[in-house]
Amino acid sequence: MKYRHGFHAGNFADVHKHVTLLSLIAALQRKDKGFLYLETHAGRGLYDLDSADTHQGAESRLGIGVLRGTASASPQIAAYLAAIERLCPRADESLLYPGSPLLAAQALRGQDRGWCCEIQAAECRALERALQHYPRMRGACTDGYAGLAAHLPPPERRALLFIDPPYEEQDDDLVRAIAGIDDALQRLANAVIALWYPIKDQPELAPWLTRLAARLAVPALVAELWLHPRDARIGLNGSGLLILNPPYRLDAEMQQWLPELGDALGAARQGGTRVQWIAHEQH
Repeated sequence: MKYRHGFHAGNFADVHKHVTLLSLIAALQRKDKGFLYLETHAGRGLYDLDSADTHQGAESRLGIGVLRGTASASPQIAAYLAAIERLCPRADESLLYPGSPLLAAQALRGQDRGWCCEIQAAECRALERALQHYPRMRGACTDGYAGLAAHLPPPERRALLFIDPPYEEQDDDLVRAIAGIDDALQRLANAVIALWYPIKDQPELAPWLTRLAARLAVPALVAELWLHPRDARIGLNGSGLLILNPPYRLDAEMQQWLPELGDALGAARQGGTRVQWIAHEQH
C-alpha cells in the first residue's frame, strides 16, 4: 500500500470530516455514560505540513490554511479550531496538523476510551508516539476491520465507529467498509458509525447511495461538501460522510454549520453542501 493520510493532511476533506467527528463526540457526551471510540484507518496521528509527504502542505492551504486564525459563528467550527490550536499552537508548531486520533483523544472524558487501528507498521509506530500522552486512547497495529471483532460490543454498550479508508481501489474499499458496518451493527445495533467517502464520480456515487439506502435498517444521513462540480475530472471534487444512527439533532446542527464551512472553504464558486436523510428507522 502506498497511501498515506499525510499526503492530504489538513485539506478541505480533512476539515469537513474532523469538524463532523468532534461534533459527533460532543453529541455523544451530552449523556454522562461513557462510550468506546473505534477508528479503523487511523494514520499516524500528527502530520508535518512542511514535509515532502504532504507536498509541503500544498493541500492544507485550501483547507485548514483558509480557516486557521478566523472567527466562526458556529460553535462546532469554533470548537474544531480551538482543538487545533490546543494541539498545535501556531506560535511554535504552525506547520503541524493533528489527525482524527489525536483530535478524538483530546476530546475523550474520563469515562470514555478509544482504540485506533493502523495496519501500516511505520504509521502505527508514529501513531503510538502521538498518543503516548493520552491514556484513554490506544493505538493498535492491526487491520481496522479485525478490530471490530476485538472491541465490539464494548462493556459501555455505546460506541462511535469512524471509518476513513484509503480508497486506493475504491470499489473494494467500499465493499469492505459496508461489510465492516454490517458486522459492527450486528455486534452493537445502536453504534454510531461515520464512513467517509470521496466525491469523484457522481454517476457512480448516486446509484451506490440509492442501493445502500434500500438495505439499511437503521437511520442514516449523508453530509457532503464539494468544491468542484461533482462529476469534474480533476480528482477529489468533494467530501462525503455517511452517518448511521446519528445522535439526536445532529442533522439540524449540521444544516447550520456545514453551509458556513462550505462558504469559508470556497464551495460557493463551483460547489455546495447538503445534509440529507437517506434512510429512517424501520418499524
